Amino acid sequence: MLLRLAYLAATNTFALLRLLPMSDREKDIEILALRHQLLLLQRQVGKPTFIDTDRAVLAGLLHHLPTDRLRHLLLLVRPDTLLRWHRDLLKQRHAASCAPKRRGRPPTVRSIRALILRLARENSSWGYRKIHGELAALGIKVAASTVWEILKEHGIPPAPQRQSTTWADFLHSQAEALLACDLFETRTLTGARLYVFAVIEHSTRRIQILGATAHPTVEWIVRLGRNLLMDLEDAGSKARFLIRDRDSKFTAAFDALMADAGLEVVTTGVRMPRMNSLMERWIQTCRRELLDRTLVWNQRHLLHALREFETHYNEHRPHRALRQAAPLRPLPEPMDEPARIRRLEVRRRDRLGGTLHEYQHAA
Repeated sequence: MLLRLAYLAATNTFALLRLLPMSDREKDIEILALRHQLLLLQRQVGKPTFIDTDRAVLAGLLHHLPTDRLRHLLLLVRPDTLLRWHRDLLKQRHAASCAPKRRGRPPTVRSIRALILRLARENSSWGYRKIHGELAALGIKVAASTVWEILKEHGIPPAPQRQSTTWADFLHSQAEALLACDLFETRTLTGARLYVFAVIEHSTRRIQILGATAHPTVEWIVRLGRNLLMDLEDAGSKARFLIRDRDSKFTAAFDALMADAGLEVVTTGVRMPRMNSLMERWIQTCRRELLDRTLVWNQRHLLHALREFETHYNEHRPHRALRQAAPLRPLPEPMDEPARIRRLEVRRRDRLGGTLHEYQHAA
C-alpha cells in the first residue's frame, strides 16, 4: 500500500505541474468534460469498489474543502463517507504513533534456532530437555520452552517418535566394523580368464587388491586371507564382520580362518548383489575407469595395472561419501586468497600411460 501511495502522489504531483500553465477558461472546460464523463460512468456502474489507497488519496485531497462545498461536488461517494474516510485515516496514524512497544521474550537468534534444529536432527533420541541441557553446556542461555516451541514449529516430533533407525543410519554407524570382499573376472588380450580378489573397508572406502590368478584354488584363497589378516593387524583395524557372496571358491577353510581372527563372515542372499553394494560398486568403477580402457597382456600386466589403480583410488580419486576426499588423503585447506587463485599452476600426472590422470599444484 505504501508503494502505491508513493506512486499516486508522484503522478498527482506531475498532474498539478501540468495544470499550472493552463488558463482558468481551459481548466473550467476540462472540469466540465470530466464531470460529464463521470456522469456517464455513474449511469453504467452501480456501486464502484474502492481500495485503501483510493480512499487515502480522496480523503487527503478533499478534506481541506468545506463541507457545504463537498455537497455540490460530483463524487462517486457521499460527502459523509469521504469525511469518515478521513477520520479513519487520522485514527490509523494516531494508533501507529501511540502503539506500545513489543513486550514479552525477545525473538531467538537465527543461529541458535539453526543449532537447535541441528542437534535434533543429529540426535534422534534427544528430547527438548536434553537439547536444552546441551545448549546450557555450550554457554547458550535459552529457555527450555523455547526449544520445545522451535521443534514444534518445524514439525519435529518428540524423541520417542523419532528414535526409529533407518538402514542407512544403521549401516553408517556400523561402518567401522564392516569389510567386504569379492572375486571378479576379467579377460586378457588372448582371451584367457583371470580372477581378481579385492577387499574394501566400509568406513574409509580403502580398497585392497590381494591378488589375481587364472586358477583360484582353495589354497590360494586361504593364503590371500592370511595376508589380509596381517594387513588388518598392522593397520589396527576394528573390523568385526566380513561380507562375501556365496561363491563356491570361498570354502569352509576360509571362513574358519576369518573366525579364528575374530571376523564373523556374513554371506549375502542368493542373487542379491545389493547386500554387497559397496564392493559391487567398486568393481563397476574398476571396469569402467581401468579394465575397459586397458588391453591386458597377461597376469603380471594385470597386477601392475591393478596396483596403480589401487594407489590412484586410495590416494587421489575423490569420493562423494567422503565429501570429495580420498580414502587415504584428506582434502587440503581451501584457497581464499584471490591473488593466489589467479596464479594457479596445476600440473598433470599420468598413470598407466595416460589412462589415469591426477592433478596437483606445482611445487
